[in-house]
Amino acid sequence: MDVVYASLKRRHPGVGAQDGEAAEAVDALWAHAQPADGLQHATARPLDDRIDLLLYFLSRDPSDQPDAVGRAHSLISRSHRTSSVLHRRYQAPEPPEATDPTDR
Repeated sequence: MDVVYASLKRRHPGVGAQDGEAAEAVDALWAHAQPADGLQHATARPLDDRIDLLLYFLSRDPSDQPDAVGRAHSLISRSHRTSSVLHRRYQAPEPPEATDPTDR
């Protein structure tokens, strides 16, 4: 299993978390997940300036593309584009940082 940490920045920092915000974010991710994503579990923790996400993916052969970070970015971007809740509360996700596959 691969675990990816990601965050979405709030459009209006300092507003604070709303009741049920974490569940709504996770529900949006599940609603837009596709079988090819390999998503197994997701958690969220809202903070004043962002929401932190932990996404758990099925591990794949390292030669397969995209890797877990790429799949996470694709899922979060897709969810942000099509979920009015995510789009209204958070800024669009930034592209993932480039990683060196030899660092594993």
